Amino acid sequence: MKTKPKIYLIHAADVSIPPIVASFRTNWPEAQAVNLLEDALMTDLAADGKLTDAMIGRIVHIGQYGVKAGADAILFCCSAFGPAIDECRRHISIPVLKPNEAMYEQLVAKNGTVNLLATFQPSLPSMLAEIAACAKDKGTSVTVAPHLVDGALDALLKNQPDEHNRLIAEAAAQQSACDIIALAQFSMAPAKTGAAKRTVTPILTTPDSAVAKLKALLA
Repeated sequence: MKTKPKIYLIHAADVSIPPIVASFRTNWPEAQAVNLLEDALMTDLAADGKLTDAMIGRIVHIGQYGVKAGADAILFCCSAFGPAIDECRRHISIPVLKPNEAMYEQLVAKNGTVNLLATFQPSLPSMLAEIAACAKDKGTSVTVAPHLVDGALDALLKNQPDEHNRLIAEAAAQQSACDIIALAQFSMAPAKTGAAKRTVTPILTTPDSAVAKLKALLA
């Protein structure tokens, strides 16, 4: 492993920056995490209503920029651009990760049950489909129960992170009869510490899983 691998972190919203930076500091401080924010991607996607060829091209160009800037790997921290990230992978040779794929791999590593906590309802259908596809590919049987943490995202958007974290911790405490609790959004990761105090069930977050996979890939 290089003494200081450079990982480019691509963001479409600024709320994903603090959780992944904190995860690198805790789990892989030797790495150089470089944040690149292109928040027009989210507004343009909302305006167009779908991924356009032009937007896919922008994602590819962002990946190519990372390569030219000396990145050893790229992590996209925006889950709405899956097909564009797949296209980016086809154009560059360094590792390129989607935001959730490392956590999915951990969730389906063996048969079991997963309670998936989310703060953003629209993310759940695609995540459930992706986890099911990942389990099928792995050949394991994983039952996923989704749970929306009402009010948590609103609290975060109102600059009330403590309330956001409290609601998620309470939701985690209410989960039972599962092998793993997974926090769906990057922005939920700061709630893990408080949630872990309320349950003995292991809790996975997308930033920690992504950092662990990147570290293993570049070892």
